Amino acid sequence: MQIQINTDRNIEGHEAQTAYFSGVVKNALSRISEHITRVEVHLSDENSDKKNGNDDMRCMLEARLEGRQPIAVTHHAQTLDQAVDGAADKLSSLIESTLGRLHDQYAHKG
Repeated sequence: MQIQINTDRNIEGHEAQTAYFSGVVKNALSRISEHITRVEVHLSDENSDKKNGNDDMRCMLEARLEGRQPIAVTHHAQTLDQAVDGAADKLSSLIESTLGRLHDQYAHKG
């Protein structure tokens, strides 16, 4: 599973930060990683011009599953850590339910 981190112009992408967020995503998706070819992480600060915005950090995760259309989730939070954690949890749940539905469809056909 390949993970690509993208940041907007308001967030400095440090190597340590990139490695940390890659680890968070990898850990959250570890049980289902064999079905995922790539995850793109898009980090942004939506209210960078306003210093005290609530939940202005945004993490959008897009996963590409083998033989399927990409699926994406977004999570807003006060910090990048919280935004990435929330989005990774949402993506894990969405992929697990998608794979579960696919498994059920194949089970009913057979």
